Formats: sequence, C-alpha cells, structure tokens
Amino acid sequence: QVQLVESGGGLVQPGGSLRLSCAASGIIFSRYVMDWYRQAPGKQRELVATITSGAGTSYADSVKGRFTISRDNAKNTVYLQMNSLKPEDTAVYYCRVRGTDYWGKGTLVTVSS
Repeated sequence: QVQLVESGGGLVQPGGSLRLSCAASGIIFSRYVMDWYRQAPGKQRELVATITSGAGTSYADSVKGRFTISRDNAKNTVYLQMNSLKPEDTAVYYCRVRGTDYWGKGTLVTVSS
C-alpha cells in the first residue's frame, strides 16, 4: 500500500522560511518523479516543483529562486525548502508520485504577520 505523508507546515511571517517533507512508503521511491503541488483557498491545485529520479528539478515561475526541491532516496523522502515566503504562498501543500493517483493528505502553510 502506497502512503505519502507530508509534514513541516505551519504559520510563518512574510519573509520567513519553512521546510516541508514528504515521506513515501510502498513504492521503489528512487525510480519515481516526485511533485509538490499547492492549493490556495478558492483556487485550483497548481504544480509548484518537480524532481526527477536523476534529481533534475523544475519550478513554477511564482516560486523560482525562492523554493528548492530535493530528495533523499535513502530516506524515501522528498523535501521542499521554502524561503522568502509571501502571503500568496499560503496554501495546502501536497506531494504526489508523478503519473499516478498517489497523493498525500497535505500540510497547511500559512504566511501571515
């Protein structure tokens, strides 16, 4: 059974940082492309960042230069380091195994003073 469990969300002031984690089980993690998505209130879910099995990365324009996606295959975990956070980054953040219906339940990030 595949499980994805996100953690690391919380309340942070504008300009602050958070690191999200997504721990995977039930898959051969190292073989898969992993995505981070987010969904803000009243908006559609959007792709934020992607990391390939070879650790190639790509980002949405809105987070480029501020967010960094990484993975630790030994720990079956993908990370999202978020710096210089803005109120518009407020959302529930989800990880996903690319090309599957495997999603985590999400972790809430709130950026507010």
